[in-house]
Amino acid sequence: MSQEILTDFLFWCSLINLGVLVYWFLAIAFAKDLIYRLHSTMFGISKEDFLRIHYCCIALYKLTVFFFAVIPYLVLKYIL
Repeated sequence: MSQEILTDFLFWCSLINLGVLVYWFLAIAFAKDLIYRLHSTMFGISKEDFLRIHYCCIALYKLTVFFFAVIPYLVLKYIL
């Protein structure tokens, strides 16, 4: 696999994953009551636990995307 192909792959991977991250944040920011009602009927969790779980998952997802997609893309872009 050439560096150009890998750079393009990481670019699109970063873009798609950052889009998912923004969508997730906007969903929790603007529709948290609707999402909470759906999840609380399925799992029976409190609103504080629901928000804590989503906050931690968003942080973990963001770190994973940055470490495995964005940073390698920037490194490859810099060395090319």
